[in-house]
Amino acid sequence: MSIIIDTLRESALHIDSLLKDTSTSYMQSINVSGDTQLEIDVKVDTFLSEKLLNIPCVKAICSEEQEEMLYSAHTNAPYIIAYDPLDGSSLIDSNLSIGTIFGIYNEELNAKNLIASGYIIYGPRLEMIIAQEQALHYRYNGSIWRNLGALQLNTKGKINAPGGTQKHWENKHKAMIESLFAQGYRLRYSGGMVPDLHQILVKGGGLFSYPATSDAPNGKLRKLFEVFPFAFVYEKAGGFAINGTQRILDLEVAHLHESTPCFFGSQSEINLVREVYE
Repeated sequence: MSIIIDTLRESALHIDSLLKDTSTSYMQSINVSGDTQLEIDVKVDTFLSEKLLNIPCVKAICSEEQEEMLYSAHTNAPYIIAYDPLDGSSLIDSNLSIGTIFGIYNEELNAKNLIASGYIIYGPRLEMIIAQEQALHYRYNGSIWRNLGALQLNTKGKINAPGGTQKHWENKHKAMIESLFAQGYRLRYSGGMVPDLHQILVKGGGLFSYPATSDAPNGKLRKLFEVFPFAFVYEKAGGFAINGTQRILDLEVAHLHESTPCFFGSQSEINLVREVYE
């Protein structure tokens, strides 16, 4: 396991430099999720796939940018890595923070076999969260990665990060979001999963929501690459992750790119979501 984490740390430095030097123009290609790819999406995905497939304990990888699982030469290795190479890449031209999300699965791709996860955030500072027994927060200072300690959510937060196009929300979801603003919650939403969920973790609590909508009845965010890894992080930080009624990490997976509605937050906010959706 440690070799995987070390490889991801090294990869973060290279990707950070790619973001500064590589074209961010759109290509003609569309990934399996229907998103038009940027040149940087493809370049980072290619780099990560080569690095991860060379790790002796990794038998396979799957990426949001690729339709099928890729297998390594290490057929008896135990781990499968699912990752989103550049979450929020459409924010690059606005110079906002984006990230890499990863989940490490033991033997099989399902939530019960997720044994570690985390993300890298490319912002004013290069940071990384690694969740195993705890959600540990690291920052690169130009020469080494410093451990800033474990992230821990409070019982109640102050941030409201609502995803999805508002005109496609259900009335009950709209009423719930408005009720949080009426309580004094602050709107903090960039359109990037990594920076928005990271802010809630660092600030101590709140709610990130991406519900089922009329144009995306199964939600938009992918289970294996985005939702499961963040659910694992949030639970290790004392928070919660549900699809409205069920714990995220109790959900099954039918195919690699399956999506789900999702709500991440501290106890008070997730209790509210359960009341609304149950």
